[in-house]
Amino acid sequence: MTDDLKTHLGRYLQAGRDAVLWKLEDLGEYDIRRPLTPTGTNLLGLVKHLASVEIGYFGETFARPFPQTLPWLEEDDAHADLWATPDESRDYITDLYRSVWDHSDTTIRDLDLDAEGNVPWWPTERSTVTLGQILTHMVAETHRHAGHADIVREGIDGAIGMRQGNDNLGRDDEQSWSDYFDLVERNARKAAGH
Repeated sequence: MTDDLKTHLGRYLQAGRDAVLWKLEDLGEYDIRRPLTPTGTNLLGLVKHLASVEIGYFGETFARPFPQTLPWLEEDDAHADLWATPDESRDYITDLYRSVWDHSDTTIRDLDLDAEGNVPWWPTERSTVTLGQILTHMVAETHRHAGHADIVREGIDGAIGMRQGNDNLGRDDEQSWSDYFDLVERNARKAAGH
């Protein structure tokens, strides 16, 4: 049963990873890097952040350090992993993320779900964790950022969904989305008394 749960969680984690990378497809360098929210959210930065987070949770937490030192993880700037410098290419960041997957997936494969680790940046009273907890945490973290990427990408060029050709959104043409938007807007105004 636990192997089934591990496999199931692993599939969800991979689906989130794939969704985040898909958001970069067919976009130029500026669009993948530019800040699209007041807090600076950008697509390539989300990928860089998720790579950094996986290194910590599946590496350091279980005393399985990632073999490569990443300079931004050594900086005092808490936001250094949320954007890419001009010399950090798209290929560098995406290849790094895929390498991190391999490292993380080895940890997931090699350890039992109840294997204990320690998250040194969490409060002491809850820093002792299991692989199951961390795997669940990373599924949530990855999908949270995939949602951010989805909204940011929609704002750039209208691309939506977890992958190209995703048909689970129920509308497949511009007019039906426009009609839906108008319906929601009318009802929001009505509810607000406008």
